[in-house]
Amino acid sequence: MAQEVTLWSWLLWLLKVLILAFVVGIPFLVAVVLVARGIYNRYMRKVEGRLEEKYRRKEGFTLIEVLVVLIILGLIAAIIVPRITGRVDEAKIETTKIQMKAVKDALEQYKLDNGMYPTTEQGLKALVEKPTTPPVPPRWKKYLDKVPKDGWDREFIYISPGVNRPYELRSKGPDGEEGTEDDIDIWKI
Repeated sequence: MAQEVTLWSWLLWLLKVLILAFVVGIPFLVAVVLVARGIYNRYMRKVEGRLEEKYRRKEGFTLIEVLVVLIILGLIAAIIVPRITGRVDEAKIETTKIQMKAVKDALEQYKLDNGMYPTTEQGLKALVEKPTTPPVPPRWKKYLDKVPKDGWDREFIYISPGVNRPYELRSKGPDGEEGTEDDIDIWKI
């Protein structure tokens, strides 16, 4: 019977452990807090004080420094921006020429298949969907996925038949006005 462990003996043992932890643990925690606070007061307050003093003296940039930086940025912008802007216009012109050549190729294929170019009324839309206005092409097929636009996101000017040409295909160019020097004509590229 001495070997027998009962529920009451377990509870009694647990109660002893808790009392011992309470009696020893709380004073131990108090001692740890006091020691940590002493270390903090002795060493860390000095470090904090030095850091605060260092950052208090930092005043930021002077007006002259800010002006020098602005002047340098302005000079860099004055040199770079015109070069980039010129390249953008050149890229749009080249994009327009490439798009026009693709339309020209599609128009030539349309003529080979149907014996004629789309009329002005049918327009370039005839390369994307079968025209319903006469003359209806006998062997039509889809020649382009969509009607392309020029580099400035404007529609091309298409006239068929053209003057001294089977058709006219033009872009209004950078200025967006028809009949000016910067117009892009398929027959001049």
